[in-house]
Amino acid sequence: MSARILIVDDDPVQRRLLEAAASRLGHDVVTADNGRAALDQLGGPDGDRFQLMILDLVMPELDGMGVLERLPALGRNLPVIVQTAHGGIDTVVSAMRAGATDFVVKPMSPERIEVSIANALRLGTLESELARVRRQASGTLGFRDIVTASPAMDRVIALARRAAGSSIPILIEGESGVGKELIARAIQGSGERRAKPFVTVNCGALPANLVESILFGHERGAFTGATEKHAGKFQEAHGGTLFLDEVGELPLDAQVKLLRALQEGEVDPVGGKRSVRVDFRLISATNRDLIALVKEGRFREDLYYRLNVFPIRVPPLRERREDIPELARHFLARFAAEEKKPRLQAIAPDALDLLARGSWPGNIRQLENAMFRAVVLADGPTLTAGEFPQIEPQRSPLSAAPGDPERVAETAPASGFATETPVAIFGADGDVRTIEAIEADTIRLAIDHYRGRMATVARKLGIGRSTLYRKLKELGIAEGEEELAAE
Repeated sequence: MSARILIVDDDPVQRRLLEAAASRLGHDVVTADNGRAALDQLGGPDGDRFQLMILDLVMPELDGMGVLERLPALGRNLPVIVQTAHGGIDTVVSAMRAGATDFVVKPMSPERIEVSIANALRLGTLESELARVRRQASGTLGFRDIVTASPAMDRVIALARRAAGSSIPILIEGESGVGKELIARAIQGSGERRAKPFVTVNCGALPANLVESILFGHERGAFTGATEKHAGKFQEAHGGTLFLDEVGELPLDAQVKLLRALQEGEVDPVGGKRSVRVDFRLISATNRDLIALVKEGRFREDLYYRLNVFPIRVPPLRERREDIPELARHFLARFAAEEKKPRLQAIAPDALDLLARGSWPGNIRQLENAMFRAVVLADGPTLTAGEFPQIEPQRSPLSAAPGDPERVAETAPASGFATETPVAIFGADGDVRTIEAIEADTIRLAIDHYRGRMATVARKLGIGRSTLYRKLKELGIAEGEEELAAE
């Protein structure tokens, strides 16, 4: 799998040999002819993209040991393979103490280079994951912990960095599984409230009769079963950050109290006689169209404008395919370690191509689960396409004839991909198709997309079930009375 490698050596012949060896393995290589040039590369705007450095110890101006000593000041923590023509034990010990991952003596064989690069990249990924877990536990997770290589996410991170230095309310929008909570944690971990409480509330999972108690707390005896006083999520987040996930699912009565908490900085516990002051930073997230909910009367307009002060949209994975190799490498190292498969270190090109061509309706969460399953299935040192039997490549919208059911349902969730193929408006003869034909394709698409759940299909199409069944018969796509009745 491709990685970005910095090769630092004052010998042009050695640089070319190393560059050729790393390029043959599919890696992106950048070279520097001395230590100062290497530090300029690592300290630049793209310095955090380097995943490995191959460093010569003996160089003019600034030698390899000088580079190792200056890396912590740059905030760069990447594996380093040190190379030298003089392999004395004292030199080896000094380099390892200074932070080197591996030590090789010139000249290196291509096999030795390949093994060193593979081991160093795997170790670097594992160390990054461990450090990320520690930072998440301590509330200091930052933007550098977000695995990405796409310009689209660079823009998201740049916007989030600006918000991190303020207490402005933030609304993170995006499909399920794109990493909205990770963005929220990075905002908190990069601002003044780092290392303070980060309280997450999934508004869509709150029982309707306990929403206010969970969010705002309750006094003892406030209702049946309230045997003791309970501090709500707002009070738990005092001094830190409150993250309201799927905020569009909040019932209207809870929205009123949320609006007051934002405006006044205080909450009213259920059964309480006095309001409680709270100091929190609010970050909300949603995968719904809140404006549409406002128009439907299901979300308060005044609350919407209170939450949507600083909107951040996180693009779905299909809009940032550059991230797929990076995320796949990240998950591979993590799951290989968890499943005790140290030999599993790479993804075959055919498997990576398969992953890269998917549309991933479940986004990063779906990719994570696919990688977990693949690691469990794998027997060798490399993941192949055979470890992803549930994944099918995205097909071209023009690969099937108009009206063909496969054309309108070729990427249904059952195969692990989103339904992006539009219903054909024009026929093979170039003329506009009939309303009946377009309607039939739309219904087929909906049935396949929602896996035959007719109640859901009818609701999403905006018609009654009886109307849906009648149309199935009229359009000649009914499977029979028995199957319809079974629904």
